[in-house]
Amino acid sequence: MEFLLSEYLPILIFLGLAVAVGGILILAAVVLAVRNPDPEKVSAYECGFNAFDDARMKFDVRFYLVSILFIIFDLEVAFLFPWATSFAFISDAAFWSMMVFLAVLTIGFAYEWKKGALEWE
Repeated sequence: MEFLLSEYLPILIFLGLAVAVGGILILAAVVLAVRNPDPEKVSAYECGFNAFDDARMKFDVRFYLVSILFIIFDLEVAFLFPWATSFAFISDAAFWSMMVFLAVLTIGFAYEWKKGALEWE
């Protein structure tokens, strides 16, 4: 049991430091932040909706379509990082399976671009 605890001690120290640094930074932001709101700062941004409005109002679906497409392509690109770090040690099958993955990703991106899903009018 003592061996097991000694193996996990660096992880627990790292976790404790991460929580402590995160807490210090959040506390520093609360204490040191300048609170000077003006109409420009509290105006609607990103989606174009007012922050406090009727929840049953009509909304533009294009924003959500673009954001979902961004998330999809962003997550798919995240699969490239482990593949790239182990590139020197992968087999031919792993290489060609990633090429197929990238081809599907490229075809999907071209399809979305052709359909105009990435256009914002």
